[in-house]
Amino acid sequence: MVIGGEQLSKITLKENEEILDEFFSLSRNSSVVLACRVSPKQKAEIVKMVHEKEKDNKNLTTLAIGDGANDVNMITSAHIGIGISGLEGQQAARAADYSIGQFKYLKNLMFTHGREAYRRNSYLILYMLYKNVLLILPVFYYGAYSRFSSVLIYNIYMLTFYNVLFTCVPIFWYCCCDWEFPKE
Repeated sequence: MVIGGEQLSKITLKENEEILDEFFSLSRNSSVVLACRVSPKQKAEIVKMVHEKEKDNKNLTTLAIGDGANDVNMITSAHIGIGISGLEGQQAARAADYSIGQFKYLKNLMFTHGREAYRRNSYLILYMLYKNVLLILPVFYYGAYSRFSSVLIYNIYMLTFYNVLFTCVPIFWYCCCDWEFPKE
């Protein structure tokens, strides 16, 4: 769906609530909504309207991609903002959550690194939880066994080595070697 700035200003008027509802039902059925010839304020309003209309939809995430100073309001209004640094300046890149150098890197950022980072983080959060449970449970039970006399169950150097080894190594392995699918 392609919408222009003049049509968008008529849709976003407060007295045209039914037109706004029709616009959102049409945009839900579209795979892409493209706004052209839109002011910077209208760009941010589109993102804010989606937030307001879809409050009950917890799976909804808005993504804003911009390459200039006129996109800063839109980028800061969205859940995830991607700024592209280039000829129009660095304002969008500074205001964004993620910054890339050219549009051609966008596909790699979204479909490769975005998905893989989410998958890796979910595994590593659980890994760190279980690692720390395995470290602390014996200390807790030994403390109860020794009547909380402050006697250490682990040598302090062994404890430090365990934490460094089992915290650093999996993160490096996940960053370098773990890919669920090839990049292509």
